[in-house]
Amino acid sequence: MDGYTASNIQVLEGLEPVRRRPGMFIGSTDIRGLHHLVYEIVDNSVDEALAGHCDRIRITIHPDRSVTVSDNGRGIPVDAHPTHKVSALELIMTTLHAGGKFGGGGYKVAGGLHGVGASVVNALSTRCRVEVRKNGQVHVHEYERGVPTGSLRVAGQTDEHGTTTTFLADDIIFESLDYEFATLAQRFREMAYLNAGLHFTFVDEREDREVNFYFEGGIASFVSHLNRGRSVVHPKPLYVSREMGTNGTAVSVEVALQYNDGFDEKVFAFANTIHTVDGGSHLTGFRAAITRQLNDYARKAGMLKESDPSLTGEDVREGLTAIVSVKLQDPQFEGQTKGKLGNAEVRSAVDTVVNDYLGQHFHENPADARRIVEKSMTAARAREAARKARDLVIRKTAMEGLSLPGKLADCSERDPAKCEIFIVEGDSAGGTAKQGRDRGYQAVLPLRGKILNVEKSRLDKMLSSAELRTLITALGTGIGDTFNVDKLRYNRVVIMTDADLDGGHIRTLLLTFFFRHMEPLITQRHLYIARPPLYRITHGRELRYAFDDAERDRVIKQINRKVEVNRYKGLGEMTATQLWETTMDPSTRKMMRVEIEDAIVADQTIDMCLGPDVAPRKRWIQTHASEVKNLDTIG
Repeated sequence: MDGYTASNIQVLEGLEPVRRRPGMFIGSTDIRGLHHLVYEIVDNSVDEALAGHCDRIRITIHPDRSVTVSDNGRGIPVDAHPTHKVSALELIMTTLHAGGKFGGGGYKVAGGLHGVGASVVNALSTRCRVEVRKNGQVHVHEYERGVPTGSLRVAGQTDEHGTTTTFLADDIIFESLDYEFATLAQRFREMAYLNAGLHFTFVDEREDREVNFYFEGGIASFVSHLNRGRSVVHPKPLYVSREMGTNGTAVSVEVALQYNDGFDEKVFAFANTIHTVDGGSHLTGFRAAITRQLNDYARKAGMLKESDPSLTGEDVREGLTAIVSVKLQDPQFEGQTKGKLGNAEVRSAVDTVVNDYLGQHFHENPADARRIVEKSMTAARAREAARKARDLVIRKTAMEGLSLPGKLADCSERDPAKCEIFIVEGDSAGGTAKQGRDRGYQAVLPLRGKILNVEKSRLDKMLSSAELRTLITALGTGIGDTFNVDKLRYNRVVIMTDADLDGGHIRTLLLTFFFRHMEPLITQRHLYIARPPLYRITHGRELRYAFDDAERDRVIKQINRKVEVNRYKGLGEMTATQLWETTMDPSTRKMMRVEIEDAIVADQTIDMCLGPDVAPRKRWIQTHASEVKNLDTIG
C-alpha cells in the first residue's frame, strides 16, 4: 500500500492559498511582487476614476515601509451583504473572488477583474487598515495577515467620500520591503497619461520626495513625452479615439503614434489602464493595421512598384512610438498579473479603428504619409543590406573552415560551460592578459579602440565594423535572425577595459552592443564586468591597489609613510605579475578584492584566476565569498 488516502488531501480555506503560494497571485515575492501590491490597490482607485467617481489619488510610502493609497471615489460599500451577512468591506478584504466587477452594475469597465486584488494585498500584509468615508461617516476596519482584528467601527463624521488603504507588506513573505521610487513613479505617470484629468500625488516620506502627475493631453502627451529629445518624422502625434461595437460588446479604442529618427520600436499596450507587458489581441490588431495602411499608401503613391516586395512589420515599426489603449467590459487577461489580453473581438476593433483613421489621415496629410513611408523603406533597404552582410560573414567563415579570428587567444578547453573570455582594450592589454591568464580555460580577445556606437547604427552598418565582426565570430552566437545563445563558446564573457575614462566609454559601448543585439547574454547571466585598478601603491614590501583618486588618497593616509604611487592608465602598462597582484595579496597569499561582477546583479563573483597559482584563490573564493566586494554595478 502506498498510504495515499483521502486524509492526505488538504483544503486551504480563506486567504491561506495566497500565503502558501503568493507567486500564483502576484507573480513573485521579489521587488516586482512587492510593487504589485501597490498596483492592485491603486488599480482599484483608478477603476473608480474610470467609472467617473474619482479625480484624485494619493500614494504615500511611510518611513516604516508601510504604504497608504487614498482616493476620493465612492468608498467601498460598508453595509451588510444580503447573503454572507458581513459588511461588503470585510467580504472584499477577506474573501477571494469577491468584488463589484463581475457585471453586477458597479463598474462599466475596470482593471481589477478577478476580485482578488485587495484580499491578496491583505493576506500578504503584516497589518492592513481600511478607512472608508461614506454617507457622512468614517468607517474603519483593521486586519493582521488577512484576519480581522475586530469589527467594522465608525471612527467619526466627515463630509468627504473615498477609500484609504494602509498596508505593511509581510517581511516573512517578501525578500525585501524596499520600494523603488522611480519604478512606482513611472507606473503612476503612465496611469495619469492614460486617464486624462486624473491627478496623482506620490509621496515618499523615507526621502522626503513628492511628485505630481496630471495630464490633460492624455496618451498623445504620453507619446510626446516618450519622444522627448529625439528628432521626429512628423511634428504632432497622430491620435484617434473611437468606440466600436463588436459581437454585441462595446470596445473603446484610443491610439496615439509618432515616428522618430531612431531605430527602436516603443509601443506600449494597455487594457482598462493595465499595462499588458506581453501584448495581446489589441497590439496584434494595431500592428496589422499600420503595416497594411503603409503598404497600401506606398503602392498607391508609386513609392513601391509592383515588383517591389511589401514592407514588413519590422520595417514599419522602426522608429515608431505608440500607445494603444482599449477599454472594455469583460477583458480576458492571462493570469492575475494581467500580462496579456486575449479577447479576439478586440483585435478586429483596433484593426478597424486604426486602419480607417490612418487611411483618412494619409489622404488628408500626404506629406506625413510620405515621410513615414520613406522612413519604413529606408528600414527595408537596411534590413536587406544587413541580411546580405550577415550572409557574407557566414559564407566567408564557412569558406575559411570555421576559423576563429587571428587576434583571439583561445583556450584549450572545449566545454563552453568551463570557459570564459576576456575582452580587453588594445594589443598591449591583450599581451598582458595573455601572459597572465590560465590558457586552459581562459581566452583573451583584444579590440582596437572604441567600437561603433550601435545605438545610432543599423545592423548593416554594424556588420561593416571589423572589430564587431571579430567579436561576433569569437563568441559564436551569430547575430540578428541567426542569433542563438546556445551556440555561445564561453559561459562567461568578461568586459575588461582600462581604468581611465576612455576605458569606461568603451565598456559602455560594449554593453550597449550586448544589450541591443545579444540581450540573452545579459539576462541569462553570461556577461560580466572586470574593473582593473588605477593605482599601485607600495611602501617597502607593503602593496595596495586603488581604483580611483579618492581611494588612492585614503590608502596613502592609512599607510601614513612615504609611498611610491604608480598610475596604470591601461592594462598594457602592467606586467602579467602586476595584473595577477590586483586580485591577490602576494605577502599573505590571500585575495585582496575581486573586481568582477555580473552585468545585472552585484552579488555574484567569478574566479578571475589570472596567473599560475590558481588553486589557493579558488579555495579563498569558496570560503570568503561574502567578503568579496563588487563595484561598478550595471542594472
